Amino acid sequence: MANLKISNVTKRFGSLVANDDVSLEVSEGEVVALLGENGAGKTTLMNILFGHYVADEGTIEIDGVTLPPGSTDAAIKAGVGMVHQHFTLADNMSVLENIMLGTQSLWSLKSTVGKARQKMEDLASEYNLHVNPDAGIADLSVGERQRVEILKVLYRGAKILILDEPTAVLTPAETDQLLANLKNMVASGMSIIFISHKLHEVLAISDRVTVLRHGAMVGEIATRDADKAILAEMMVGRKVTRPKAQILEAGESVLELENICVAKKDAKLLSDVSLTIRCNEIVAIAGVAGNGQRELAELLSGLRSWDSGEFRFEGSAVTHPSARKFLTLGFGRIPEDRHHTGTVGEMTVWENLLSEKLGQAPMWKYGKFIDFAASRKKAAELIEQFDIRCNSMETPARLLSGGNMQKLILARTLTASPRFILANQPVRGLDEGAIAFVHEQLLEARKNGVGILLISEDLDEIFSIADRVAVIYHGRISPLLDVRKTNIRQIGAMMGGDMKAVA
Repeated sequence: MANLKISNVTKRFGSLVANDDVSLEVSEGEVVALLGENGAGKTTLMNILFGHYVADEGTIEIDGVTLPPGSTDAAIKAGVGMVHQHFTLADNMSVLENIMLGTQSLWSLKSTVGKARQKMEDLASEYNLHVNPDAGIADLSVGERQRVEILKVLYRGAKILILDEPTAVLTPAETDQLLANLKNMVASGMSIIFISHKLHEVLAISDRVTVLRHGAMVGEIATRDADKAILAEMMVGRKVTRPKAQILEAGESVLELENICVAKKDAKLLSDVSLTIRCNEIVAIAGVAGNGQRELAELLSGLRSWDSGEFRFEGSAVTHPSARKFLTLGFGRIPEDRHHTGTVGEMTVWENLLSEKLGQAPMWKYGKFIDFAASRKKAAELIEQFDIRCNSMETPARLLSGGNMQKLILARTLTASPRFILANQPVRGLDEGAIAFVHEQLLEARKNGVGILLISEDLDEIFSIADRVAVIYHGRISPLLDVRKTNIRQIGAMMGGDMKAVA
């Protein structure tokens, strides 16, 4: 197996120092967790290790041999494998074809397929990563797809495995299985760099934790000497406590769906969905990605119509949906993808902050003309109120970190006085400090009478701030359960398709 040594790596993007003299060592058979706030430099450092970026200063050695900078091919040959948070598999190909892709010429003899199959099956057996070689990727569960991603890098001879948010879309049972599989790999000498914001997983799997802040290494601790509070404080430089929902009496119904169906050709994307969200409550929808969450979110954003069923908002039927109409009615939206649908990357921070206030005073005169002075003044107030960290309000939104981009979206949504908020994966990929801030804002909105639908794959989040929870599976939504009368294991089982767990 292999030993890794990263020495004094510095990487600049213009005036931004993404990595500042970072050194890190990983020994054979060791799991090192890499923690840090959004924008701390974790991904940049891993991209330098994997050859996507070239460091301005510093070196990377594997078993004493210096890697040439900026060569992914050299990194792979040296035994570095990287599994990204968002899978990079070809859905129209089989498992075996994905694993073989890029490892040999398209003109290779068919006999090599048999050898590849045997190699894959040997690896799957050795590391308990079983998956059907002939299955189509499109037909696999999320957990099975991740196994394919890991098998793909093992097939290429990886000895040092980089895992970026590996459990972001897994059920609790799949997460347990993954962690067990990783321990298997470590026992055979594999070295692992584990990047995650889920501190309980970091504590469960790692031997050592390294923390980055503002691009620099600020601390390292043996996992046996750490706990969640210590790690959170190391990450953000202060004590962080996630807020908990206080018991409130829910008010009148703000949004109702009754037997809603959404179809595409012959397939039902949503089937007989019935749901009620009331004032002063957070209703959560749990589920593994791809079970109808996107269609439900589009429906509640005015971006998708429905084929049958009734949609009521504050007691009145909703017809002819559109995003603008929903905003006018009092819908607030925190989209799943903050980069592509939550913000317009090339527009400035102030333009994004006010983009949903079309025609409103004082930012607009006569409903037609932008009052630039008033708009910038209002944007400055929101930037200060929500602690949006940017060089200036003229900064393009695409240059913000994930946490600050989410603060921008929150500021825009919450200051529009919404009656209902769709919060779709609101803390995905955020650090502890940003998570606490987002949850505080949502709970404050709940306290002020807003009804909130939270779509999340993070059961810790759901059990921290939601009042009621349902599970979405293959486009169907289970009956709502009181969060205080259920548990994570029950909901996790339902996410995997065991709807008997609702009983």
